[in-house]
Amino acid sequence: MPPKPGVIPLGPLSLGDIFGGAFSTLGRYGKQLLAVGAALYGGALVVVGAAAAIAYSAVADHLDRLFALTSDEDPASRDLTPVFLALGAIALLGFLSMVVATAVVYAAVPVVLQEAVLGRPTTFSAVWRRAWSRVPAVIGAVLLTGLAAMVPMLLAMGALAACIIGAVAMDGGGGSALLIVVGVLFFLACVPVATWLWVKYSLAPSAAVFENQGPVASMRRSATLIRGDWWRVFGMTMLAGIIAGVASYLIQIPFSFLGMFTGVLGSANLSDDPNPAAVLAAMSGYLVLMLLGQLVSQLVVAVFPPLVTGLLYVDRRIRTENLAPVLAEAAAVPPQYTA
Repeated sequence: MPPKPGVIPLGPLSLGDIFGGAFSTLGRYGKQLLAVGAALYGGALVVVGAAAAIAYSAVADHLDRLFALTSDEDPASRDLTPVFLALGAIALLGFLSMVVATAVVYAAVPVVLQEAVLGRPTTFSAVWRRAWSRVPAVIGAVLLTGLAAMVPMLLAMGALAACIIGAVAMDGGGGSALLIVVGVLFFLACVPVATWLWVKYSLAPSAAVFENQGPVASMRRSATLIRGDWWRVFGMTMLAGIIAGVASYLIQIPFSFLGMFTGVLGSANLSDDPNPAAVLAAMSGYLVLMLLGQLVSQLVVAVFPPLVTGLLYVDRRIRTENLAPVLAEAAAVPPQYTA
Protein backbone atom coordinates (compact mmCIF):
# COMPACT_ATOMS: atom_id res chain seq x y z
CA MET A 1 0.00 0.00 0.00
CA PRO A 2 1.42 3.42 -0.94
CA PRO A 3 1.66 5.97 1.88
CA LYS A 4 -1.07 8.57 2.26
CA PRO A 5 0.21 11.57 4.18
CA GLY A 6 -2.41 13.87 2.67
CA VAL A 7 -5.56 13.65 0.58
CA ILE A 8 -4.29 11.00 -1.87
CA PRO A 9 -2.08 7.91 -1.68
CA LEU A 10 1.37 8.54 -3.11
CA GLY A 11 1.02 6.10 -5.98
CA PRO A 12 -0.84 5.80 -9.28
CA LEU A 13 -4.33 7.18 -8.67
CA SER A 14 -7.60 5.52 -9.54
CA LEU A 15 -10.89 7.30 -10.30
CA GLY A 16 -11.90 6.95 -6.67
CA ASP A 17 -8.56 8.27 -5.44
CA ILE A 18 -8.81 11.40 -7.60
CA PHE A 19 -12.42 12.29 -6.82
CA GLY A 20 -12.02 11.25 -3.19
CA GLY A 21 -8.93 13.46 -3.00
CA ALA A 22 -10.84 16.39 -4.53
CA PHE A 23 -13.67 16.08 -2.00
CA SER A 24 -11.18 15.56 0.83
CA THR A 25 -9.31 18.72 -0.20
CA LEU A 26 -12.58 20.64 -0.12
CA GLY A 27 -13.24 19.28 3.35
CA ARG A 28 -9.80 20.03 4.80
CA TYR A 29 -8.89 23.20 2.90
CA GLY A 30 -12.33 24.46 1.96
CA LYS A 31 -12.03 27.60 4.08
CA GLN A 32 -8.90 28.73 2.27
CA LEU A 33 -10.20 27.88 -1.21
CA LEU A 34 -13.70 29.25 -0.73
CA ALA A 35 -12.36 32.37 1.01
CA VAL A 36 -10.15 33.14 -1.99
CA GLY A 37 -13.03 32.47 -4.39
CA ALA A 38 -15.54 34.47 -2.36
CA ALA A 39 -13.14 37.41 -2.08
CA LEU A 40 -12.47 37.43 -5.83
CA TYR A 41 -15.96 36.76 -7.16
CA GLY A 42 -17.53 38.93 -4.47
CA GLY A 43 -15.12 41.69 -5.38
CA ALA A 44 -15.99 41.27 -9.05
CA LEU A 45 -19.70 41.60 -8.24
CA VAL A 46 -19.03 44.73 -6.18
CA VAL A 47 -17.03 46.26 -9.04
CA VAL A 48 -19.77 45.46 -11.56
CA GLY A 49 -22.46 46.73 -9.19
CA ALA A 50 -20.61 49.99 -8.64
CA ALA A 51 -20.10 50.36 -12.40
CA ALA A 52 -23.82 49.69 -12.98
CA ALA A 53 -24.77 52.34 -10.41
CA ILE A 54 -22.45 54.89 -12.01
CA ALA A 55 -23.71 54.02 -15.47
CA TYR A 56 -27.34 54.31 -14.35
CA SER A 57 -26.76 57.74 -12.87
CA ALA A 58 -25.13 58.80 -16.15
CA VAL A 59 -27.97 57.58 -18.41
CA ALA A 60 -30.97 57.93 -16.08
CA ASP A 61 -32.51 60.73 -18.15
CA HIS A 62 -32.17 58.69 -21.33
CA LEU A 63 -33.79 55.68 -19.67
CA ASP A 64 -36.69 57.81 -18.42
CA ARG A 65 -37.36 59.00 -21.95
CA LEU A 66 -37.15 55.44 -23.34
CA PHE A 67 -39.56 54.12 -20.72
CA ALA A 68 -41.95 56.99 -21.42
CA LEU A 69 -42.28 56.08 -25.11
CA THR A 70 -45.61 54.83 -26.33
CA SER A 71 -46.02 51.86 -28.65
CA ASP A 72 -46.31 54.24 -31.64
CA GLU A 73 -43.09 56.12 -30.94
CA ASP A 74 -39.60 55.11 -32.01
CA PRO A 75 -36.64 55.61 -29.65
CA ALA A 76 -34.25 58.38 -30.58
CA SER A 77 -30.62 57.52 -31.27
CA ARG A 78 -29.52 60.19 -28.79
CA ASP A 79 -31.17 58.08 -26.08
CA LEU A 80 -30.27 54.61 -27.36
CA THR A 81 -26.55 55.24 -27.98
CA PRO A 82 -25.61 56.27 -24.40
CA VAL A 83 -27.60 53.36 -22.96
CA PHE A 84 -25.91 50.82 -25.25
CA LEU A 85 -22.49 52.30 -24.51
CA ALA A 86 -23.14 52.08 -20.78
CA LEU A 87 -24.29 48.46 -21.08
CA GLY A 88 -21.22 47.63 -23.17
CA ALA A 89 -18.89 49.20 -20.62
CA ILE A 90 -20.53 47.25 -17.79
CA ALA A 91 -20.32 43.99 -19.76
CA LEU A 92 -16.64 44.55 -20.60
CA LEU A 93 -15.77 45.40 -17.01
CA GLY A 94 -17.70 42.36 -15.79
CA PHE A 95 -15.90 40.09 -18.26
CA LEU A 96 -12.46 41.36 -17.27
CA SER A 97 -13.30 41.09 -13.56
CA MET A 98 -14.47 37.50 -13.98
CA VAL A 99 -11.36 36.59 -16.01
CA VAL A 100 -9.06 37.88 -13.27
CA ALA A 101 -11.14 36.27 -10.50
CA THR A 102 -11.23 32.91 -12.28
CA ALA A 103 -7.48 33.05 -12.99
CA VAL A 104 -6.70 33.65 -9.31
CA VAL A 105 -8.97 30.75 -8.28
CA TYR A 106 -7.38 28.51 -10.93
CA ALA A 107 -3.97 29.44 -9.50
CA ALA A 108 -5.11 28.99 -5.88
CA VAL A 109 -6.27 25.40 -6.41
CA PRO A 110 -2.79 23.98 -7.30
CA VAL A 111 -1.29 26.07 -4.48
CA VAL A 112 -3.60 24.34 -2.01
CA LEU A 113 -3.04 20.95 -3.62
CA GLN A 114 0.72 21.28 -3.15
CA GLU A 115 0.10 21.24 0.59
CA ALA A 116 -2.93 18.92 0.57
CA VAL A 117 -1.03 16.11 -1.20
CA LEU A 118 1.66 16.26 1.48
CA GLY A 119 -0.81 16.68 4.36
CA ARG A 120 0.58 20.06 5.40
CA PRO A 121 -1.53 22.99 6.64
CA THR A 122 -1.71 26.31 4.85
CA THR A 123 -3.28 29.70 5.40
CA PHE A 124 -5.42 32.08 3.41
CA SER A 125 -2.61 34.64 3.19
CA ALA A 126 -0.09 32.08 1.93
CA VAL A 127 -2.51 30.82 -0.73
CA TRP A 128 -3.39 34.38 -1.74
CA ARG A 129 0.23 35.51 -2.17
CA ARG A 130 1.30 32.44 -4.12
CA ALA A 131 -1.80 32.48 -6.34
CA TRP A 132 -1.43 36.15 -7.23
CA SER A 133 2.20 35.61 -8.23
CA ARG A 134 1.15 32.99 -10.81
CA VAL A 135 -1.91 34.78 -12.22
CA PRO A 136 -0.20 36.10 -15.40
CA ALA A 137 1.07 32.63 -16.31
CA VAL A 138 -2.32 31.03 -15.59
CA ILE A 139 -4.21 33.65 -17.61
CA GLY A 140 -1.81 33.14 -20.49
CA ALA A 141 -2.15 29.36 -20.36
CA VAL A 142 -5.97 29.49 -20.19
CA LEU A 143 -6.28 32.05 -23.00
CA LEU A 144 -3.83 30.21 -25.27
CA THR A 145 -5.61 26.92 -24.62
CA GLY A 146 -8.97 28.50 -25.39
CA LEU A 147 -7.54 30.06 -28.55
CA ALA A 148 -6.08 26.75 -29.69
CA ALA A 149 -9.45 25.06 -29.22
CA MET A 150 -11.35 27.93 -30.86
CA VAL A 151 -9.34 28.03 -34.09
CA PRO A 152 -10.74 24.79 -35.58
CA MET A 153 -14.25 25.75 -34.46
CA LEU A 154 -13.99 29.18 -36.09
CA LEU A 155 -12.72 27.56 -39.28
CA ALA A 156 -15.59 25.08 -39.13
CA MET A 157 -18.20 27.80 -38.63
CA GLY A 158 -16.69 29.83 -41.47
CA ALA A 159 -16.73 26.83 -43.79
CA LEU A 160 -20.31 26.00 -42.82
CA ALA A 161 -21.43 29.58 -43.42
CA ALA A 162 -19.64 29.61 -46.79
CA CYS A 163 -21.34 26.35 -47.81
CA ILE A 164 -24.77 27.69 -46.81
CA ILE A 165 -24.21 30.94 -48.72
CA GLY A 166 -23.02 28.94 -51.73
CA ALA A 167 -26.06 26.68 -51.54
CA VAL A 168 -28.38 29.69 -51.41
CA ALA A 169 -26.57 31.25 -54.39
CA MET A 170 -27.06 28.03 -56.37
CA ASP A 171 -30.83 28.48 -55.91
CA GLY A 172 -31.72 24.94 -54.92
CA GLY A 173 -31.03 21.65 -56.60
CA GLY A 174 -28.97 18.63 -55.65
CA GLY A 175 -25.73 20.59 -55.74
CA SER A 176 -26.84 23.00 -53.01
CA ALA A 177 -27.96 20.13 -50.75
CA LEU A 178 -24.61 18.41 -51.24
CA LEU A 179 -22.79 21.65 -50.41
CA ILE A 180 -24.71 22.01 -47.14
CA VAL A 181 -24.01 18.37 -46.23
CA VAL A 182 -20.29 18.91 -46.87
CA GLY A 183 -20.32 22.01 -44.66
CA VAL A 184 -22.10 20.20 -41.84
CA LEU A 185 -19.72 17.23 -42.04
CA PHE A 186 -16.70 19.54 -41.96
CA PHE A 187 -18.14 21.32 -38.93
CA LEU A 188 -18.76 18.02 -37.12
CA ALA A 189 -15.24 16.86 -37.98
CA CYS A 190 -13.73 19.95 -36.33
CA VAL A 191 -15.54 19.40 -33.01
CA PRO A 192 -13.33 16.39 -32.03
CA VAL A 193 -10.22 18.36 -33.04
CA ALA A 194 -11.19 21.25 -30.74
CA THR A 195 -11.96 18.81 -27.93
CA TRP A 196 -8.66 17.00 -28.42
CA LEU A 197 -6.71 20.26 -28.19
CA TRP A 198 -8.64 21.42 -25.12
CA VAL A 199 -7.87 18.18 -23.24
CA LYS A 200 -4.28 18.09 -24.49
CA TYR A 201 -3.56 21.43 -22.82
CA SER A 202 -5.92 21.07 -19.85
CA LEU A 203 -3.08 20.50 -17.37
CA ALA A 204 -1.33 23.75 -18.35
CA PRO A 205 -2.69 25.84 -15.41
CA SER A 206 -1.51 23.20 -12.95
CA ALA A 207 1.93 23.08 -14.57
CA ALA A 208 2.12 26.87 -14.48
CA VAL A 209 1.71 26.82 -10.69
CA PHE A 210 3.38 23.55 -9.65
CA GLU A 211 6.47 24.10 -11.80
CA ASN A 212 6.54 27.92 -12.11
CA GLN A 213 6.30 27.56 -15.88
CA GLY A 214 5.32 30.24 -18.36
CA PRO A 215 2.17 29.86 -20.50
CA VAL A 216 3.80 28.22 -23.54
CA ALA A 217 6.06 25.97 -21.45
CA SER A 218 3.04 24.95 -19.37
CA MET A 219 1.17 23.92 -22.49
CA ARG A 220 4.14 21.86 -23.64
CA ARG A 221 4.28 20.15 -20.24
CA SER A 222 0.56 19.40 -20.40
CA ALA A 223 0.87 17.87 -23.85
CA THR A 224 3.80 15.73 -22.66
CA LEU A 225 2.05 14.50 -19.53
CA ILE A 226 -1.24 13.66 -21.27
CA ARG A 227 0.44 11.71 -24.08
CA GLY A 228 -0.88 8.14 -24.01
CA ASP A 229 -3.65 8.84 -21.48
CA TRP A 230 -5.93 11.29 -23.33
CA TRP A 231 -9.16 9.34 -22.95
CA ARG A 232 -8.74 8.86 -19.22
CA VAL A 233 -8.06 12.57 -18.66
CA PHE A 234 -10.98 13.48 -20.91
CA GLY A 235 -13.40 11.18 -19.07
CA MET A 236 -12.44 12.37 -15.59
CA THR A 237 -12.49 16.02 -16.64
CA MET A 238 -15.95 15.64 -18.15
CA LEU A 239 -17.21 13.84 -15.05
CA ALA A 240 -15.87 16.63 -12.83
CA GLY A 241 -17.62 19.21 -14.99
CA ILE A 242 -20.90 17.30 -14.84
CA ILE A 243 -20.72 16.99 -11.04
CA ALA A 244 -19.95 20.70 -10.69
CA GLY A 245 -22.75 21.62 -13.10
CA VAL A 246 -25.35 19.54 -11.27
CA ALA A 247 -24.22 20.92 -7.90
CA SER A 248 -24.37 24.47 -9.28
CA TYR A 249 -27.91 23.92 -10.56
CA LEU A 250 -29.10 22.47 -7.25
CA ILE A 251 -27.53 25.36 -5.33
CA GLN A 252 -29.31 27.95 -7.47
CA ILE A 253 -32.78 26.42 -7.09
CA PRO A 254 -33.57 27.81 -3.59
CA PHE A 255 -32.11 31.22 -4.49
CA SER A 256 -34.26 31.32 -7.65
CA PHE A 257 -37.39 30.36 -5.72
CA LEU A 258 -36.82 32.98 -3.03
CA GLY A 259 -35.90 35.55 -5.67
CA MET A 260 -39.12 34.97 -7.60
CA PHE A 261 -41.11 35.27 -4.37
CA THR A 262 -39.50 38.60 -3.43
CA GLY A 263 -39.86 39.82 -7.02
CA VAL A 264 -43.60 39.16 -6.99
CA LEU A 265 -43.97 40.96 -3.66
CA GLY A 266 -41.95 43.92 -4.89
CA SER A 267 -43.75 44.26 -8.22
CA ALA A 268 -47.15 44.21 -6.51
CA ASN A 269 -46.51 47.74 -5.21
CA LEU A 270 -45.56 49.20 -8.58
CA SER A 271 -47.77 51.83 -10.16
CA ASP A 272 -49.26 51.47 -13.63
CA ASP A 273 -46.53 53.66 -15.11
CA PRO A 274 -43.34 53.03 -13.07
CA ASN A 275 -40.04 54.75 -13.73
CA PRO A 276 -36.77 52.77 -14.01
CA ALA A 277 -35.74 53.60 -10.44
CA ALA A 278 -39.01 52.18 -9.07
CA VAL A 279 -38.61 49.01 -11.14
CA LEU A 280 -35.05 48.49 -9.89
CA ALA A 281 -36.11 49.08 -6.29
CA ALA A 282 -38.98 46.61 -6.61
CA MET A 283 -36.73 43.96 -8.14
CA SER A 284 -33.75 44.58 -5.84
CA GLY A 285 -34.52 41.57 -3.62
CA TYR A 286 -34.76 39.30 -6.64
CA LEU A 287 -31.51 40.64 -8.09
CA VAL A 288 -29.61 40.31 -4.81
CA LEU A 289 -30.74 36.72 -4.27
CA MET A 290 -29.96 35.74 -7.85
CA LEU A 291 -26.48 37.27 -7.55
CA LEU A 292 -25.88 35.42 -4.28
CA GLY A 293 -26.97 32.15 -5.87
CA GLN A 294 -24.72 32.80 -8.84
CA LEU A 295 -21.81 33.59 -6.53
CA VAL A 296 -22.18 30.41 -4.46
CA SER A 297 -22.67 28.19 -7.52
CA GLN A 298 -19.73 29.85 -9.28
CA LEU A 299 -17.50 28.92 -6.35
CA VAL A 300 -18.37 25.26 -6.85
CA VAL A 301 -17.89 25.40 -10.62
CA ALA A 302 -14.61 27.31 -10.29
CA VAL A 303 -13.06 25.11 -7.58
CA PHE A 304 -14.06 21.48 -8.08
CA PRO A 305 -13.03 20.82 -11.74
CA PRO A 306 -9.58 22.44 -11.22
CA LEU A 307 -9.12 20.24 -8.14
CA VAL A 308 -9.69 17.14 -10.27
CA THR A 309 -7.42 18.52 -13.00
CA GLY A 310 -4.70 19.27 -10.47
CA LEU A 311 -4.85 15.73 -9.09
CA LEU A 312 -4.74 14.37 -12.65
CA TYR A 313 -1.54 16.38 -13.10
CA VAL A 314 -0.06 14.80 -9.97
CA ASP A 315 -1.18 11.35 -11.11
CA ARG A 316 0.41 11.74 -14.55
CA ARG A 317 3.72 12.80 -12.99
CA ILE A 318 3.58 9.85 -10.58
CA ARG A 319 2.96 7.46 -13.48
CA THR A 320 5.43 8.93 -15.99
CA GLU A 321 8.13 10.59 -13.86
CA ASN A 322 8.14 8.48 -10.66
CA LEU A 323 7.15 11.49 -8.55
CA ALA A 324 5.86 9.38 -5.63
CA PRO A 325 9.24 8.93 -3.82
CA VAL A 326 9.91 12.67 -4.11
CA LEU A 327 6.52 13.45 -2.60
CA ALA A 328 7.03 10.88 0.15
CA GLU A 329 10.37 12.43 1.03
CA ALA A 330 8.86 15.91 1.08
CA ALA A 331 6.08 14.66 3.35
CA ALA A 332 8.66 13.03 5.65
CA VAL A 333 7.21 9.55 5.17
CA PRO A 334 9.54 6.86 6.58
CA PRO A 335 11.43 5.15 3.73
CA GLN A 336 10.15 1.69 4.60
CA TYR A 337 6.63 2.78 3.68
CA THR A 338 7.43 4.29 0.30
CA ALA A 339 7.87 1.11 -1.65
